[in-house]
Amino acid sequence: FGIDRGAVLQNNNWELMPDQLPPMQMELTPVGHLVRSSGVQVFGNFPESALEIPPHTAATLLIDQSHLTTAYPELTVSAGAGSNVRLTYAEALVDDKGEKGSRNEIAGKHIIGNFDEFLPDGAEARTFMPFAWRTWRYLQLDIKTADQPLRIEKLRSWFTAYPFEERGRFTSDDPSLAQIWQIGWRTARLDAHETYMDTPYWERLQYIGDTRIQALISYVVGGDDRLARQAIQAFNDSRIPEGITFSRYPSSVVQIIPTFSLLWIGMVHDFWLYRGDADFVKAQLAGTRTVLDWFMSKQRQDGLIGQIPWWPFVDWGKDFAFGMPPRDENGGSSIITLQYVEALRYAIELESQFGDQIRSQRYREAEWRATSAIRKLCWNDTYGLISDTPAQNHFSQHANILGVWLDVVPREKQQQVLNNILSTSDPGFASSGPVPAMTAATYYFRFYLARALDHAGLGGRYLNLLKPWHDMVHLGLTTWAEQPEPTRSDSHAWGAHPNFDFLTIVAGIHPKAPGFSKVSIEPHLGGLHHVSAAMPTPAGTIEVNYESTALGMMADINLPPNASGELVWKRKTFNLRPGRQQLQLP
Repeated sequence: FGIDRGAVLQNNNWELMPDQLPPMQMELTPVGHLVRSSGVQVFGNFPESALEIPPHTAATLLIDQSHLTTAYPELTVSAGAGSNVRLTYAEALVDDKGEKGSRNEIAGKHIIGNFDEFLPDGAEARTFMPFAWRTWRYLQLDIKTADQPLRIEKLRSWFTAYPFEERGRFTSDDPSLAQIWQIGWRTARLDAHETYMDTPYWERLQYIGDTRIQALISYVVGGDDRLARQAIQAFNDSRIPEGITFSRYPSSVVQIIPTFSLLWIGMVHDFWLYRGDADFVKAQLAGTRTVLDWFMSKQRQDGLIGQIPWWPFVDWGKDFAFGMPPRDENGGSSIITLQYVEALRYAIELESQFGDQIRSQRYREAEWRATSAIRKLCWNDTYGLISDTPAQNHFSQHANILGVWLDVVPREKQQQVLNNILSTSDPGFASSGPVPAMTAATYYFRFYLARALDHAGLGGRYLNLLKPWHDMVHLGLTTWAEQPEPTRSDSHAWGAHPNFDFLTIVAGIHPKAPGFSKVSIEPHLGGLHHVSAAMPTPAGTIEVNYESTALGMMADINLPPNASGELVWKRKTFNLRPGRQQLQLP
């Protein structure tokens, strides 16, 4: 019947299947403007117009796109037999020490990066375009000609990315927040293609820690969960025989970050809350169970998680060993145990709603043992903080961020803990006593800091956390960096969470029931006088407008037709109905 018997018997018989994703965006865009040249006189407005390179010439042309992009460069040339054209792509230029400094400055700097080479054959209108898209802000052409002149007919680029639409919005009376929003959305766009990816220039891999944040931005700004579904299922599919996931997937190289398997359970729970597709969530439970079975086997008698193999990455903290927090001789770490607690609590909710009540009870017992151990072994009375290990000789913001967010720190102490740990790193926070030296959270883990601040009733001070993003703007970054300077990658979407924070903390929009069938709105304007925001949800778009007045605040809220909920303001609750309503709040 025309069927290859050998193919049928293979593990993958090469049958086609429907693509759940839309075609990637392909849009013709300008390639940038010429900022430096050598070896040739440039007349006109190259690269918008043609340019001829004489015979026996070595020429260099540096083009600045003005912002990072992901695109296919398209170069068309005529003549130039025997010539060589090299296109080098870089996120930033570097000086002789390899330092980037301001991304807008080019004086005294040179380019280092990935490159393509094109060897013209001397014919007319030869066009070069690589098979894979490239990432750059700076594009340098190094051209060497032989006996024939080379004419560059045109140089342009085709922008490509997952076709997200910016359906969510956030505006305020602080123009600097608009810039943070714009850069964050660009970062999210460039790090999303056929999969999410940590960075479009370097690994281009879909890591769980990054992807959890990227998926949330996709929900609340893009109103699109198709790429997130792909990611959640891919991580489920990546599970190894021991039960935990790859750290990133798809990937031809095995890499295991056990802590990321816990965050994948968080991704499943996030999807349930923000998108509400019960069937899709239920299909993930077999995977969440094997992950937690593996971690439960690692839980020590004292309740802490013990030694775990592979790479238990948490954050690029300055004195974390390659991103790993301190652990005692038997693996004990309050931070890793707290991440385990977070995953257990999500799994308890999921099993209670969709699954196995006996398993849910097992999770409750494991969670109680873990939280009790942290309070007993890692709480330091001298500083009023959670230490990183039972030895209590190392402290981090990370342990206390998670401790507050997960209520391992008692409610009455949470604000004091946050003020203490932030007193040395962020403006507007003062300690109430001595504070030990501690590891600070970097851009990635400040996503969890924002959650803790909101949870502890300090959402009104969220804007104080944005200094690192303002600093990146001042450095000329057009996407958010992987970590504080010196950073390897200039585009890491895990740093784009202010877009999510603006909508969920400042504008205060949250799902009160899965899929936004019920809504909770609790704004935290801080020093802002005006905020207007919109969030797409499965129920429809939620719109809010807040204006400070002499009487307090005027809230104008528009809920989708089938959604209801509540507005919380200064500990008072106001019922919300479908449609538009205005409330004068004291």
